[in-house]
Amino acid sequence: MKVFVTGATGAIGGHTVPALVRAGHTVSALARGSAKAEVLAEQGATPVPVSLFDRDALAAAFAGHDAVVNLATAMPATAAFVVRRAWRPTGRVRAEGAANVADAALAAGVRRVVQESVAMLYRDHGAQWIDEDAAVDSYPATAGNHAAEAAAHRFTAFGGEGTVLRFGLFYGPGARHSEQMLALARRHIGVMLGPPGSYLSSIHVADAASAVVAALHAPAGTFNVVDDEPLTQRAYAGALSHAAGATPWLRVPGRAGLLLGDRLTSLTRSLRVSNSRFRDATAWAPAYPSAREGWLATAAHLDRAR
Repeated sequence: MKVFVTGATGAIGGHTVPALVRAGHTVSALARGSAKAEVLAEQGATPVPVSLFDRDALAAAFAGHDAVVNLATAMPATAAFVVRRAWRPTGRVRAEGAANVADAALAAGVRRVVQESVAMLYRDHGAQWIDEDAAVDSYPATAGNHAAEAAAHRFTAFGGEGTVLRFGLFYGPGARHSEQMLALARRHIGVMLGPPGSYLSSIHVADAASAVVAALHAPAGTFNVVDDEPLTQRAYAGALSHAAGATPWLRVPGRAGLLLGDRLTSLTRSLRVSNSRFRDATAWAPAYPSAREGWLATAAHLDRAR
């Protein structure tokens, strides 16, 4: 296929472009600046300088492509995660940007749009498994994701095939916050993201990329992309400490995150999310069944890169 990727140099995009090229697809990618264009070219993609907020220019860039993969985001720095105004750029990218992508893809005659979303939209379900039919929630940080999903569904309603991927919490090489968490763990600082018994559904960035490739052949609809075994917050923190090779001397209690209300609710609620529907639809499977294996691989990769 001829595939156009937005957000191609981000945490997932940096793994997705090489994965698409390895799978034999011809890849074009939105490039903001010469440095990022150079990276994309080295990965085997054709960089295209176009704005996500110029619908007509996007339509021209999408012409002749079979699919568009929208991974564009503007996530705030980890230190600014709880600051509401820091999420405004991401909100605009996911709302206005995703709408432009869907409209431009329709205008260009593109058959398929794959849209990134997040599993953190679901309501807290305790220890119960969550599938795609489970109720979702609305709080300030989710507005952009709801808008992005709506754009993909509108693309389907107008005759295309819109596939929404609800990813778990990203971690792995290239995911800035996870590299920072590993660095803290190596300094014997244990960080728990929520109450110890609550579940966290995650996905290694390499597995997220392989899921995007698989989604090119998935039916229209919404799918969860998470690893096979969501861990409790306690087990997740333990997997991180084990990968870091350091026993925590200082522990930051996960329940402290509850004090920040909906600013951290995406990380503090219990989400035991199932990937069964996507596995059944595509035969995709994560290389890292849980964060235990994924964090070990991440630590080894970063050690080699030093």
